[in-house]
Amino acid sequence: MKQKDVRRYNSISDIHHALGLPKPDHPLISLINNTNNQISDVVVPDYAIHDFYKIKFITKLSGKIKYGQGYYDFNEGSMLFTAPNQIVGGSSDPTDHSVYALLIHADFIQGYPLAAKISQYGYFSYLVNEALHLSDRERATILSIFKIIEEELSNRIDDFSQEVLVAQIELLLSYANRFYKRQFITRKPVNNELLQKLETLLNKYFDDDESLKQGLPTVKYLSQQLNVSPRYLSDMLRSLIGQNTQHLIHDKLIAKAKEKLSTTNFSINELAYQLGFEHPQSFTRLFKIKTNLTPAEFRRELN
Repeated sequence: MKQKDVRRYNSISDIHHALGLPKPDHPLISLINNTNNQISDVVVPDYAIHDFYKIKFITKLSGKIKYGQGYYDFNEGSMLFTAPNQIVGGSSDPTDHSVYALLIHADFIQGYPLAAKISQYGYFSYLVNEALHLSDRERATILSIFKIIEEELSNRIDDFSQEVLVAQIELLLSYANRFYKRQFITRKPVNNELLQKLETLLNKYFDDDESLKQGLPTVKYLSQQLNVSPRYLSDMLRSLIGQNTQHLIHDKLIAKAKEKLSTTNFSINELAYQLGFEHPQSFTRLFKIKTNLTPAEFRRELN
């Protein structure tokens, strides 16, 4: 992707101008309602970077939407969440794109607990194939919140508007969090398959001595190999096994260390380097945390 293909929107007013809309009533928040398809370009072509949060609720779309460097077919009742400075794209065939797009600048929620909490919602870092797909009941719930936000923004903005809007945004994000947890459960067979692929990938990494060549496996490396986002991978693992990717890496690492300690005569330092540690002390410290024994103590107990 060439740099010239990327368009940056520095403000919500910028995107309103690009779509041929009047300036937003509030410079830090806007709800674009295109459920009647009156805006032909609400899904902008090419790539874009926004300096604000964007929550897209797709009520109907035919064609494909482009997100990052991939494409995804959406049915009605899907949601996408993007954070500031994240690259998103337009549609390859936007023949019908009935959507709400809620745009929120980070400054709008400054001074509210949501400003610190919003980073905890991992779905702002998910890839497009990890979009939230809503049931009919969930869709109705989300739609009701968008309607309240729309009504609040269309009325005269007063001293209470920001407080009301922030409360609705937080409610929207909380529901999205709940619905994503439901999606992890309903997609459990798919996620179990992903978990099996992850374990196979980790086993191969250590068995082929990739750790000796590349160092310890990282969450980023594993997620790239599995074609998922790092945050989605960790959230998926929490829903399945109650631990994130880093914890799984450590567990697999300790299991491999125990195997080598019990079947080889390598020194502790040699084992540490083989497993990908730059410093043997780091290996010893992690092993002690996980097993309550140092590697040397574990080997002595075996003997």
